[in-house]
Formats: sequence, structure tokens, C-alpha cells
Amino acid sequence: MNTPHGPEQVPHDPRTDVSVRFALRSPARLKTELLAGLVVALALVPEAIAFSVIAGVDPRVGLFASVTMAITIAIVGGRPAMISAATAAVALVIAPVSEQYGVDHLIATVILGGVFQVLLSFLGVAKLMRFVPRSVMVGFVNSLAILVFVAQIPHLVDVPWMVYPLVAAGLLVLVFLPRITEAVPAPLVTIVLLTVVTVAFSLNVPDVADQGELPESLPTLFFPDVPLTFETLRILAPYALAMALVGLMESLMTAKLVDDITDTRSDKTREGWGQGVANIVTGFFGGMGGCAVVGQTMMNVKVSGARTRLSTLAAGVFLLILVVALGDIVGLVPMAALVAVMIMVSIATVDWHSVHPRTLRLMPLSETVVMVVTVVATVSTGNLAIGVSLGVLTAMVLFARRVAHMTTVERTLTSDDTCTYRVTGELFWASSNDLVFQFDYIGDPENVVVDLTAADIWDASTVATFDAIQQKYVAKGKTVTIVGLDGASLERLRRLSGRLGGEN
Repeated sequence: MNTPHGPEQVPHDPRTDVSVRFALRSPARLKTELLAGLVVALALVPEAIAFSVIAGVDPRVGLFASVTMAITIAIVGGRPAMISAATAAVALVIAPVSEQYGVDHLIATVILGGVFQVLLSFLGVAKLMRFVPRSVMVGFVNSLAILVFVAQIPHLVDVPWMVYPLVAAGLLVLVFLPRITEAVPAPLVTIVLLTVVTVAFSLNVPDVADQGELPESLPTLFFPDVPLTFETLRILAPYALAMALVGLMESLMTAKLVDDITDTRSDKTREGWGQGVANIVTGFFGGMGGCAVVGQTMMNVKVSGARTRLSTLAAGVFLLILVVALGDIVGLVPMAALVAVMIMVSIATVDWHSVHPRTLRLMPLSETVVMVVTVVATVSTGNLAIGVSLGVLTAMVLFARRVAHMTTVERTLTSDDTCTYRVTGELFWASSNDLVFQFDYIGDPENVVVDLTAADIWDASTVATFDAIQQKYVAKGKTVTIVGLDGASLERLRRLSGRLGGEN
């Protein structure tokens, strides 16, 4: 629902879930949340089946994972309106387990990965999000949009020609219907309308049923049949830890993205351990695990306008009903309808301002480089976690390089027997390594003063550099005095000087 001033603002407090109570009291908000959940549920079906194929398991494993992930995270998660389900990122990590050891070991890996996520969250891994710069976030968003679009290409290649007009018609509905009315979500209208057209005219186009067999019963408790030995732990732990890290990174990045879109703040620590709990629950119901699904989250929040955890719960419940009770009907949905919806999601997800020529001209080159590295790495690997990691690493290197060049050394001859070097800037491994070459050990008088009033010492590398400088002067029979330090810098110099073993 929109107001004259933009999207309806839903009050939210993650501790009391004001947003859910607001949705239950507001018929318009309740309708928005439920319809958004229905649209997301429809879109999750083919993706869950596709991710099952990647992981090398039966489609039911992916579908049940999406059901249990969505329902569980709706209750325990820290970011309302975010969708969690089976994902390609997790599927890629755990696929070798299924291939080499079988489904039981894969499920055990999912459960262990969930335990790791809970432990990592309580150890404060969510706080690392503060080190993700804006340029990486922009790259994350843009690469996500590209990946969502690229994922639709297989559904547009070597298909009956009727697929193309159906996709075009779906895009027209998605673009123009919101300008006429927002009484119902445009994605839902698109899916229903194209399904009716396909059935009414008996069009021979790919549908959801072609993607894999849908389950006919409810998920039941499942206990993986694996030996409870150290050897099993040794085999599964690396895959489980990789799954935990990939899932947490993708989920926390998505949560931050939704925070920005909705202008609300989420509980990242709760979201982290909530993802772990969801994976544990999913494993015990025979699911393949997962994390936040960025494309469906954007569909839920940005396209359908959902704002509460009610939409996430509805997505899970509707998905269960659709695949178990209404599987035959869901199977009739043409893939063209879902492709049109996901193309629109990719278009809406792109940060168009970030790639505008004027923005690129104004933006510092280092910021653009970080964004491009994030996009290229993500798109080339198909893994958002790898792209974000490389983007953050690039940002750190460029920042260190930029700060390193802000260090200056000024030499002043204060008397016949005294010379003062005034050092300005932040001194750490990148900026202090060349410092040793900026002193005139032969030409300086007997007394040398190094004034660090306008500098700070941040690491042991810098202390080692000053030790080397002092040793070089001592070797020439000269005296060096370091002045101007206070606080942590002075304490660091006193604690480490002369104890680092050797000179540079």
C-alpha cells in the first residue's frame, strides 16, 4: 500500500515484533504480506528444484528445504520480510558431499553447518559487517541483478517460439499494471494470467512440472544414518564450515540490503544464529539447507512491498500447500511467467545511479574499482560470497595504499649537532616500510630527534622500522631520540621496541 508520500512505513521493533501486530490489525497490510508470500512461493518452486539438481539430490530435498527454511527463519530470524530457502551458493558447497558420500552425509553436513552458524553468530561474526564498504555493497547489488538475469537465460534458449511473446506480455503487465492499480501484486497477476492463457490455448511451452517431480506428502523427521565418529567429523567439518560461512555472508549482506531499502535496522546477530537454527531444523526434515535468497527477497520487499516476517511465513506455508496439495495446478504455471517476474526483479535490483556516467565521473577511481572487482568476481564464479570477499580485500588494499601515501617526513637542521625529523601521518606496515630510507644516516649530525607529534604508531611493523632506524644511527656513533608520542602509540613503542628480533 502506498501513501501520498511513498511506500507505507511499517513500524518495526525486532524485540517486540510491532510490525507483525501492525500487519494483523491492518487489512491492507495483511493482504500485501499474504499476496507477497504467495508470489514468492510460486517463484521458489523452480529454483528449489534447480538447486536440488546442483546438489545432486531429489527435487523433494530442495523443496522441503525451502519450506522449512522459510517457516523457521520467519520465527527466529532477525530481518523481517527476508526470504530464506534453498540456494545455489549452499548447493555448490555441499554438492561434493552428496556425490562422494550420499544423501545421509549431505544432511549431516547441513545440520553441522547450522551448528557452526549458531556458534559463529554468538562469537560475533555479524559485527564483521561493519567492515564491508559501500562500494562492495553496490557491487553486491549489481552482481546479484546480473546473476538473477543470467539464471533466466536457459529458459529462453532452445524453447518454443511462443515462450518469447509470453515473456514479453508478462513484462508489459509487470511494468504497466502498478501504474493503474496496486490492489494486487503485479507478479501474481502475471503468473495467473499467463497460466490461464497457456492452459486455455493449450500452448506447448515449458512449465513448472517439466522442472522435476513435486512431492506428494508432508516432510517428516529425518535422522541421517552416518557413523558418529571423529572420522565422520573430519570429513564433513570442512564442507560444513564452508557452508556456514557462505550462508552467513550471503544472509547478512542481504539483511543489510533490506535494511537500506526499508529504512529499518535488523538484528544481525539474531539473523545469524537464526540461519543456523533454520539449517538444523531443515536438516532434521531431510532438507538440503540454504540461506537468504536474494532474488526472492527483492521480489518480496521491493516488488511486492512486504515489510514483515508474516510474508516470509506465508511464503513457506504457501509453498508447502502448493507443492503437496496443489502440485498438479502449480505444475501448469509456464516458466515464461516466472522468467518475466525474475527479469523484472533483476531490473529493479540494479543500482542504476551507481553506473550512471555522471556518478562514475564523480566517484573516486578506487571506489569504482572495488565495485567492478566485486561484480566481476561474483558473476564469473557465480558465488556472491567469493565476490564480496574479493571486493572487501580490494578495498582494504586500496585503502592501505591511499593512507600510506599520506605519510610525510620533513628534515630540519636545528643546530650544528642536532637534526630533527618531523613525521606526519598514520604509521602501519604499508606506510612505514619505506620510512627507513628517508633518513640521512651518514650526513646527519651526532644528535637526531624524530618528532612523532603528528603521527600514530599502529602496529609492530612500524616499531620494527624505528628499531632499525635507531640501530643504523647507533652503528654510525650517533644518538636518536623519539619524541611526541602519547597514549596507545607510546605504549605500543615502549612494549615492543627492542623485542622484535633484528632490524629491517
